[in-house]
Amino acid sequence: MSLDGLDLRAVGPKIRMRLPLLTPLELRVVETVFALRQFTERTALSQIATDAGVSEALVVKIAKKLGFSGFRDFRTAVAEYIRSPTAEMHEELSADDSSEAILQKVFRTSIQALEETLAIIDIAAFDRSADIVKTARNRDFYGVGGSAQIARDVSHKFLRIGIRSSVQDDAHMMLMSAALLGPDDVAVGFSHSGRTTAVIDAIQLARKNGARTVVVTNYNSSPLAEIADIVLCSTAQGSPLMGENAAARIAQLNILDALFVAVAQRDYAAAEANLERTMTAVTTKRKDHS
Repeated sequence: MSLDGLDLRAVGPKIRMRLPLLTPLELRVVETVFALRQFTERTALSQIATDAGVSEALVVKIAKKLGFSGFRDFRTAVAEYIRSPTAEMHEELSADDSSEAILQKVFRTSIQALEETLAIIDIAAFDRSADIVKTARNRDFYGVGGSAQIARDVSHKFLRIGIRSSVQDDAHMMLMSAALLGPDDVAVGFSHSGRTTAVIDAIQLARKNGARTVVVTNYNSSPLAEIADIVLCSTAQGSPLMGENAAARIAQLNILDALFVAVAQRDYAAAEANLERTMTAVTTKRKDHS
């Protein structure tokens, strides 16, 4: 990970995205670093090793595994990141928190997720996704649980501008639909962890049949991301109570809101006309003010 021109907001997310690649012992070392209140550019390698109960060589190995050239680059990047306003937004929830504190912490964690997702989003991948979604013959969206709700939300938005898609949240239905896709189609997989087997299997089959594949996930080194043509990555810092999914969902919804706008831009006149038609169609379902 080169520090030249690196957005400081991206340091934390890029490290978090690689955490699933670490062993439990390696993960403990990273947690030790981020738990140090006075971690600076002068923090010694020996201190990290001693506090974590590992060798100095292992600390250097972990730094490289996280994408840095060595411990010094890792130390500099982390020290600058933890001093940034974005990093300070996240605070752990406590059982003793007041309602005001809960609101502050939940909102700030979501704001942090938005800021850091914006820092890591791949603009070229985003543009390619918009082009593919706009020109595809069929658009399949795959997700289960909370990810299925995100898929339904963006499918609803696309329908408003005349972009039809189908959402599948059942493993069998995903595979059946993927089996019918071809080179003119796109399959979009939604999975926070990138490890949901039903979504992975469907994306694999869609790609095998020639369809373009896009995935929305929190981990760009996950099994799902590894098999996709395009990865749109969100990031969020979780807590024991809420997990990562809550804040990540906010970030992913914003990525997809932006994708919706980008797709609409590719034929703005048609999008505007279809939006008028779909809005008119449901006006009778709104109760007038009495």
